Amino acid sequence: MKIILVGAQGDVGQAAYAELSPRHEIVRAGRRSGDVTVDIGDRASIAAMYETVGAFDAVVSTAGTVHFAPLADYTDASFRTGLDTKVMGQVNLVLEGLSRIADGGSFTLTSGVLDRDPIVTGVGAATANGALAGFVTGAAIEMPRGLRVNVVSPGLLEASEARYGAFFPGHERVSSARVGRAFAKCVEGAITGQVVIVA
Repeated sequence: MKIILVGAQGDVGQAAYAELSPRHEIVRAGRRSGDVTVDIGDRASIAAMYETVGAFDAVVSTAGTVHFAPLADYTDASFRTGLDTKVMGQVNLVLEGLSRIADGGSFTLTSGVLDRDPIVTGVGAATANGALAGFVTGAAIEMPRGLRVNVVSPGLLEASEARYGAFFPGHERVSSARVGRAFAKCVEGAITGQVVIVA
């Protein structure tokens, strides 16, 4: 398969790449690096990426930014950081890709643990993750041409421990290998409309 991997340079993106690249052609996409560049906060940029790549069989997105702050410090603008990129950025990858992806293809998005196991300062991420779960559940029953859509929801990766571990007290860490297999399940399997939890 030819798979577009958006957000390939992050820890989750690298886990997906390590699992899928031995068996598939991977086109890596990122805001500043990769085989093709894309700003998922800009729907026109997403369309341009698809035009550049041409025919493809699957999209894996591990991209999106959220703001972390105490609840009382959130503003409309800071809350929208997650809604505009992590939610609508990934939603727009699906919407722009619907007419372009091969029959029977799949979209796999990425959320995270915080909507089911929250941390202090993480309400923006929790909200974005919950929205993505709702999107794939609702979108799956309307996907045309045998297309599928799922979201992988990993806990904190062991690879991210040094940077973010202090913010996740008591949370189980998950291996990159397990996260990678969750993406393989979504891309190579037959499920749709699912939140694939890696805890």
